[in-house]
Amino acid sequence: MTSVITGDIINSRNIKPQYWMPILKSVLNNYGLEPLQWEIYRGDSFQLEVPPKKALLAAIYIKACIRSIEGLDVRLAIGIGEKSYISEKITASNGSVFINSGECFENLKKSILAIKSPFPDFDIQMNLAFDLAQLTINRWTQKSAEIVKVSIENPNSTQKQMANMLHKTQSSVSKSLKIAGFDEIMKMERYYRNQITKLC
Repeated sequence: MTSVITGDIINSRNIKPQYWMPILKSVLNNYGLEPLQWEIYRGDSFQLEVPPKKALLAAIYIKACIRSIEGLDVRLAIGIGEKSYISEKITASNGSVFINSGECFENLKKSILAIKSPFPDFDIQMNLAFDLAQLTINRWTQKSAEIVKVSIENPNSTQKQMANMLHKTQSSVSKSLKIAGFDEIMKMERYYRNQITKLC
């Protein structure tokens, strides 16, 4: 079983691609090779394959990276399932994981983060948690998103070390993480990881 994240950049037409495309490619490169494990298509849409237990953290990280660019956001649909046909390009591969990711993405309305898996009870539970988390995530400022991004990139760093990286005071980093709901969002991510590990 695997997972595929389908996403697209919100407001991409209002901002020149040279400002966000290199950042998106750099983020996706962290998770694998293009075009086997990720691919950008239709200008501002993309698919990324990651192990199911890493899918939510990858989604939060993509969200933080894109929201750190003024005026941009990203819609993300996590699909979990089987891959029955493997192509040289992820967008030409097939299986229930792609169907679940695609259907989940098509059904995104007010929510801009959702999941569809072979486990309906798990989906209901996690989508409720995602909706609640978005009350905070969708209010991230550029500054908040940047600090969340750096925190995910440096999971073993102290706030003092992160403050040095960001050329900020420790108190301002602490305050920004609190406003961003970082601890609570990471608790949700750990809960997701524990549950999906039992199911897959």
